[in-house]
Amino acid sequence: MGKALKIINQWCKGCGICVEFCPKKILALEKETVTIQNPEDCIFCGQCELRCPDYAIFIEEKYYE
Repeated sequence: MGKALKIINQWCKGCGICVEFCPKKILALEKETVTIQNPEDCIFCGQCELRCPDYAIFIEEKYYE
């Protein structure tokens, strides 16, 4: 089992709240949408997911067989 940070770009309005709350500073605003800069540094704390008013960013659980 693993985790991945996902962004639904169509839902992101570029408010930057998730960028401000990310403790590892892996998120950035580019062209009015959020991008993931260094996904390997993500600690999956969930602050971005919790703070996003548009539900555009989330942590996905990945299951491996």
